[in-house]
Amino acid sequence: MKLFLTIFGLTFLAELPDKTALATVMLASRRLHFAVFAGAAAAFFIQSAVAVAFGGVFAMLPKYVVHYGAAAMFFALSAKTFFEADEEESPADAPHDPRGPHKRFWPDARAAFIVVFLAEWGDLTQISTAAFAAKYKAPVEIFFSATLALWAVSALAVLLGSRLKHVLNPKALRRAGSVAFALVGAALLSGVFG
Repeated sequence: MKLFLTIFGLTFLAELPDKTALATVMLASRRLHFAVFAGAAAAFFIQSAVAVAFGGVFAMLPKYVVHYGAAAMFFALSAKTFFEADEEESPADAPHDPRGPHKRFWPDARAAFIVVFLAEWGDLTQISTAAFAAKYKAPVEIFFSATLALWAVSALAVLLGSRLKHVLNPKALRRAGSVAFALVGAALLSGVFG
């Protein structure tokens, strides 16, 4: 239980200020909340499984590949979000779609999965999970503690994103998201998220 709590706490604290949490907040501010959480949770599940399976080998990925790839993805998200801010939401895109939320669930979950999966590849929390797996030889406990911590951060990010939607003008929120994604991309290129 001590190992479980230690890994949970460290992973939770490391993920809170991470680019993935910011991306999840921004996605939840304009997409179905449960879909964003489901997509992020699935990505974290796979990332934790990969980290535990590969242990210390995962830490050998070239950092520059991870940083440049993630930076490019965030710049693309910035551009997409910026140009979406000028588009009017159609009734089919509105949060209270009369046809039901199931029409948007899969596209929103897929978008969150892709963003989180790519952004987390080679991230500090994934590498630390791999290091714990290599050191302690308790793969099941390490997998569950790291995954639950990542899910907890995702839930907080989705909650924050859902609240932002009600406080801020949707166009202003999209513009802010565009700037935030661009800043994360620049931070990745400069090595701030090292």
